[in-house]
Amino acid sequence: MSNFDQALAHVLKNEGGYVNDPADRGGETYKGIARRFHPDWPGWRVIDRARGKPGFPANLDENAALQRAVAALYRKLYWDPVGGDRIPDPDIGIELMDTAVNMGVRRAARFLQEGLNLLNRNQKSWPDLVVDGWVGAKSITAVGKCLRGRDGKRYLLKALNTLQAERYLDIMRRNPTQERFARGWLNRT
Repeated sequence: MSNFDQALAHVLKNEGGYVNDPADRGGETYKGIARRFHPDWPGWRVIDRARGKPGFPANLDENAALQRAVAALYRKLYWDPVGGDRIPDPDIGIELMDTAVNMGVRRAARFLQEGLNLLNRNQKSWPDLVVDGWVGAKSITAVGKCLRGRDGKRYLLKALNTLQAERYLDIMRRNPTQERFARGWLNRT
C-alpha cells in the first residue's frame, strides 16, 4: 500500500460516508468532500443519480468510479500540496494530509513549519523556516533532519497534533455551536 493510500484510508476513517447535516458548514458531504466547497466535483453527478435508488446512500461505497473520483480529489487537493510523496515518513505525511483536509493545506503546512521551528534547538539542528504555508525544499529538508534526530518523529507528531488541537479549541471558544464537533475533531489529534 502506498503512503498516499495509507493516508487516504486514515482520512476516510474520520470523514465517514454520505452526510447532509445542516449544522455542518460544508453542508452535504461525501467522504469529507463538501458540495458547498467542491460543487463541480464529478462525484456529485454519480451521487445525484444514485439518490433515488434503493440502498442510498450505502450503495455509494460500491461504485468504483466514485471511489476513484474521491481518491483523485484527495491526491490533487491535499496530498500533493502538502508534499506527501516527498515527506520521508508515512506517519508525518498522513498527519499532514489529515490536517489539510480538515483545516486547509496552508494551515497544515504552517503547522509543519512552526513545529519544525520549535524543535530545531534554536537553529542548532536546522535553520528556522519561513512559516508561509508552502511545503518546499527547505521544509522537506528540515523534516528529514528532524526525523534523523532522537525521537524527532515522536515530537514532530506531538507538535503537529498540539497545534491542531489548539486550533479546534479556538474555533469552539469563538463559536460554541461548533462544540458538537468536539469529540470528532479531538479524535483527529
